[in-house]
Amino acid sequence: MLVMKNLCKVYRTHLVETHALRGLDMEVKEGEFVTVTGPSGSGKTTFLNIAGLLEDFSSGQYQLDGVQVQGLNDTQRTRLRNEKLGFIFQGFNLIPDLNLADNVDVPLRYRGFSAAERRERIESALEKVGLISRRKHYPSELSGGQQQRVAIARALAGSPRLLLADEPTGNLDTQMARGVMELLEQINQAGTTILMVTHDPELAVRAQRNVHIIDGQVADLVKPVPSLRQAAL
Repeated sequence: MLVMKNLCKVYRTHLVETHALRGLDMEVKEGEFVTVTGPSGSGKTTFLNIAGLLEDFSSGQYQLDGVQVQGLNDTQRTRLRNEKLGFIFQGFNLIPDLNLADNVDVPLRYRGFSAAERRERIESALEKVGLISRRKHYPSELSGGQQQRVAIARALAGSPRLLLADEPTGNLDTQMARGVMELLEQINQAGTTILMVTHDPELAVRAQRNVHIIDGQVADLVKPVPSLRQAAL
């Protein structure tokens, strides 16, 4: 699904040269749930932005679902991003003046789906996250955990091959975070590949694999010990 080889990212100003990624190698197979951890400033956000085609890289190779990213123009990158990727952010990024259905609808309009198909996708996505009955409510009428579920529904509505999550539980209390993680596990079990950046060690070990990044490089690849819930299955 995702293959990066010797990936480098350098930020340059007239005074400073900062190496955010230093020869990073990464592979995520189709159907995996992979978490990415590391200290602040280690390159996690830069890595995720590049994975999401939101930022270019300085050198190396990046292949997304069989497509070589280097050399694509802006239009091609945008099309690839819209067709293959879904995004979940820490801050939800919901539009307060739109109800839940309309929030989920926003990216679908950019994809050019018909009104009937958009309606079907919206209802299906909201049903998956357990909020179909609240589709006419506004973000301010929901808890933080519910708002993140709407953000997940918005990402799922486009049927992404790879779901990128940047600290999706960072603004939630422990109980809400666990609920969102359980939802992500269900989405993964249904076949969606997930790549999630997190600072929470409890959530990191629930994934199939954890990649630890330090100073812009993969420090280790950890296969976590199964949780008590997983061991009981």
